[in-house]
Amino acid sequence: MTISRRSALKLGMAAGAVLSIPSIVRAQTGSIDPQIVRMVMRDPLSAFDPIFTATDITANHAMAIYDTLFALDSKLIPQPQMVGKWSISEDKKTYSFELRDGLLWHDGSPVSAQDCVASIRRWAQVDAGGQMILTRADDISTKDDKTFKIVLKEPLPLLIDILATWSGYYPAMMREKDADRPAAEQVTANIGSGPFKFNQELAKPGASFTYDRNEAYRPRKEASDGFAGAKIANVGRVVWDQISDPQTALAALQAGEIDFAETPAADLYPVIESDPNLALQILNKSGQDWCLRLNHLQKPFDNVKARQAVLHLVNQEAFLRVIAPDQKYAHTVTSIFGNTTVYSNDENTGWFKQGGNPEKAEELFQEAGYAGEKIVILQDTTQPSHRDASQLLAEALRNVGLNVELAPSDWGGLSKRRVNKGTIESGGWSMFITSDTDFLMSDPTSEVFMNAGGDKAWYGWPKNDEYEALRAKWVDVETLEERKELARQMQRIWWDFVGDVRLGQELRPIARRKELTGLIEMPARFAMWNMQKA
Repeated sequence: MTISRRSALKLGMAAGAVLSIPSIVRAQTGSIDPQIVRMVMRDPLSAFDPIFTATDITANHAMAIYDTLFALDSKLIPQPQMVGKWSISEDKKTYSFELRDGLLWHDGSPVSAQDCVASIRRWAQVDAGGQMILTRADDISTKDDKTFKIVLKEPLPLLIDILATWSGYYPAMMREKDADRPAAEQVTANIGSGPFKFNQELAKPGASFTYDRNEAYRPRKEASDGFAGAKIANVGRVVWDQISDPQTALAALQAGEIDFAETPAADLYPVIESDPNLALQILNKSGQDWCLRLNHLQKPFDNVKARQAVLHLVNQEAFLRVIAPDQKYAHTVTSIFGNTTVYSNDENTGWFKQGGNPEKAEELFQEAGYAGEKIVILQDTTQPSHRDASQLLAEALRNVGLNVELAPSDWGGLSKRRVNKGTIESGGWSMFITSDTDFLMSDPTSEVFMNAGGDKAWYGWPKNDEYEALRAKWVDVETLEERKELARQMQRIWWDFVGDVRLGQELRPIARRKELTGLIEMPARFAMWNMQKA
């Protein structure tokens, strides 16, 4: 590997950090124990209920302690998990599910069909796919302690896929007494039936959280395959240490005080790659799709010509150099269905041009009647890639004559302001940059980027009735080929009215010590079972 002068300087800085930063976890149970894995996750864990919130860190917590009825295998095909066997009636309206033997809650009580019915109903209050099940359901009820049924008014071909996927809220099965509360009221018990137990006594908010192997858990007999099959906890304890500074986390990783860092800083990749004890590994091979959300309600982006101008203006290669400095982890993306899904296609992508097309953008802004209105870009300053990408966007817009202002804040401030549908003068906004997992673009029923329902859509509130009529057909299309054709039709309309603008695809490797192996490579979520430590 050739290390540039810039990388060499960073290598020296990081090496200095290792020497100068005091031990952060050495006083605790050492990471040298092969039965204990210490990890640094990307975000701090502040909410524990995966139905109360859909954040990635909460879903990862839920993966460890809560099980699901179905799970996706490595080919993203739904497989039974808590379900032992299931059947569907000839008219495709009645689904019967029987739980497998040996399922126990962490408090020792048996998992029942009543628990599952209550859990489905609570999850369906907030999840788009779950809401679709509720809309079509005539009955969701138990037959006996191990068996329940879902009776539909009309067939729903994707029902099993909806129960297995995690494109919205993680479909955690909880005890009935927990699942009986409203989705807006957070469950605090942290008692599931999964392969790990949450150790409440060792919980140190702001510092660390601990998960212990569930010795009573009975894995499925099938081999582990993606998130399906046997969930075997090969280590006795997993600890999530909260370390916000990337160099401090790297120092701890190099010292062997932690075993895993979920999102090492991209400018530290050369340091990690040069360390014989460390490795970079891509678990989520679908990567993250970066997206520019435009406010369709306010000038100038209430005008389709102005939105088309931005589509032509964006230079994805330039944004990717900011977002993913190591270009082997960066790819352009032109399909609203992402790069890695079976529905990715090239319909209506003639607008894409390497380097962008500022001349065409300037022409379209003139056609839109742009008259110098202020354009406010909400800028997240807590993440360098977001901060710098917003600055690049502002510069590109100014270069074609637009009046641009950056509104810097932390992500919390951005999240609060983006709900404002009003004018710039009343605290509104024009644009902001965000991202989501490429794999999730395979599900337009739940993926927030792909909703064009106006007030029902995500921030930016795009609206197009023709597109929405096609999106509504998605759950009723039975064959893959039919859905692929539907995807092309949807994409053709999307890029005509420009629901949003994509900035590129970034792959994010994790960093680990080489003695930590067996990590499951799947999109969007992180599983703690299967891994082992030499």
